[in-house]
Amino acid sequence: MEDSLKCNFCGKNKNHITFLVSGINGQICNLCIEKIYSIIQKKFLEKKYTENHDEFTSFNKKPKEIKSFLDKYVIGQDEAKKIISVAVYNHYKRIQKQHKEKDSKNIEIEKSNVLLIGKTGTGKTLLAKSISKFLKIPFAIADATTLTEAGYVGEDVESILTKLLQSVNYNIDTAEKGIIFLDEIDKISRKSNNPSITRDVSGEGVQQALLKILEGSIINVPPQGGRKHPDQKMIPINTENILFIAGGTFDGIEKIISDRIEKTPIGFISKKRRKTEEKNYLKNILSEDLNKFGLIPEIIGRFPIVTYLNPLNKNTLKKILVEPKNALIKQYQKLFDMDHISLNITDEALNIIVDKTFQLGLGARGLRTFCEKIFLDYMYDIENCNDLLNIDQNIVKQKLYYS
Repeated sequence: MEDSLKCNFCGKNKNHITFLVSGINGQICNLCIEKIYSIIQKKFLEKKYTENHDEFTSFNKKPKEIKSFLDKYVIGQDEAKKIISVAVYNHYKRIQKQHKEKDSKNIEIEKSNVLLIGKTGTGKTLLAKSISKFLKIPFAIADATTLTEAGYVGEDVESILTKLLQSVNYNIDTAEKGIIFLDEIDKISRKSNNPSITRDVSGEGVQQALLKILEGSIINVPPQGGRKHPDQKMIPINTENILFIAGGTFDGIEKIISDRIEKTPIGFISKKRRKTEEKNYLKNILSEDLNKFGLIPEIIGRFPIVTYLNPLNKNTLKKILVEPKNALIKQYQKLFDMDHISLNITDEALNIIVDKTFQLGLGARGLRTFCEKIFLDYMYDIENCNDLLNIDQNIVKQKLYYS
């Protein structure tokens, strides 16, 4: 009886297939299951592409709407938020124009990549992540510190496009309209003062390799990342509509700017110079300062929009701790709430955390360091915690000063 069983879809006998799946009134073989799966997947991808295509062509978020959303997650940095909101808005208007107007006589609008400069923990990466969350667009973060010239140990520059492809399950059309955040771009600056006799494989050579990707051209990308191999099948990606947002601390660039602005003669520092030492020099940054730092003129030209992020003062740090939608204190309150514990922290306790963070000089990232120290013991002994956990300045001092 079993030998006479066959697939009700293709009619193949049980002896000619791997297995049969039996239902109430019939059977289906493994070959038909594979075919059906591929048909469903193809239809699903087509539907997904249509939805994404419609989302890009019907983009209607105005710059003020984008900035208003960023305000929920990023405290301060109004100038940077305004510039990014306008840049993203113009970028997607440009994509819409390409879909609507195919006539070659029309004016061609070029994309405007953005360069964010600011100290660590000021919100560069958070700005880029928040934009992606709001617009629901393909987004990838790539680290420039791992990039090296072709032929050397490290990653080729094409690997940054691989990450974007992987984020959209290798849907090329969707990936070609995404955003890439290139973090730590200052780490690939030209090392002119390098005393080493060896070649600088992660500096100027990487900048040269990035030029074509940033400008907009068809790049052959290895699907799994890593090095290119002759036998590996490459995926061609057009980077013309990919917006690049680069960020970096550019440690030491403030001195380059201050030397240009305040050309003090050799000798003692004047009182006027001392008073201006606390200025935020980044607001006066020019292309020549980036060039002196070690970026080649060609790559500076690929980032027409250069903006800065203000260093965080104590007042801003305190707001970051409690005000944003995903504020750090709100995160810990949620964690304790999952164990039915209500967390309350006094204003004086917050001030001590802010003071210690400000001294550390790590920006907003330093806040988590001290919060972890304060809450660690309570989380470890969570079953013995009271239903109401009050954290005051004495507890914070004990945890941070004497631990």
